[in-house]
Amino acid sequence: MTRLLPWRRRLDRVDRPPSRTDYAGAIYGSLLAASVIAATSAVGEFARVETVVLLLVTGLVFWAAHVYARLVGERSIGRPVDRAEVRRVGRSEWSIVEAAVLPAAAVAFSPLLGLGLTDTAWFALAVAVAQQVTWAYLGAVHASASRRQAAVESLVNLLFGLVIVAAKAGLGH
Repeated sequence: MTRLLPWRRRLDRVDRPPSRTDYAGAIYGSLLAASVIAATSAVGEFARVETVVLLLVTGLVFWAAHVYARLVGERSIGRPVDRAEVRRVGRSEWSIVEAAVLPAAAVAFSPLLGLGLTDTAWFALAVAVAQQVTWAYLGAVHASASRRQAAVESLVNLLFGLVIVAAKAGLGH
């Protein structure tokens, strides 16, 4: 019996049924949503409905771009691409779109909380960054990372989010 290399044992250890959640896509989608919120609110007054639509459309466009890129990549390495593969890849990348929903809901429901436009932007941005950090932590835990590794991944993602927050603050809003 051959002895497994250390990296091979790690691969075998995580050889479990795939998660229905693409944590990387959720993290990426959250960062994308934070960027959209920061950019739309940094130009001054913004309309809530348009911001909600922009968040969802941006999520959909980036989802489609990711699906397309993965399918082209699979085709370039000789994997056949049929309808079933398109559906599989589309489902696996869907978390990019899902990550736009909570920040969009924060914008949509902000009037019920009595928030003005400036506060709405900060609230939605906080929601996007918080979910990004949460997805990073959950993804690390799902990948069998230690608590320390999961905390580091969360911290790294918090720093990414804070860069966007700093950019928004630096633009005067």
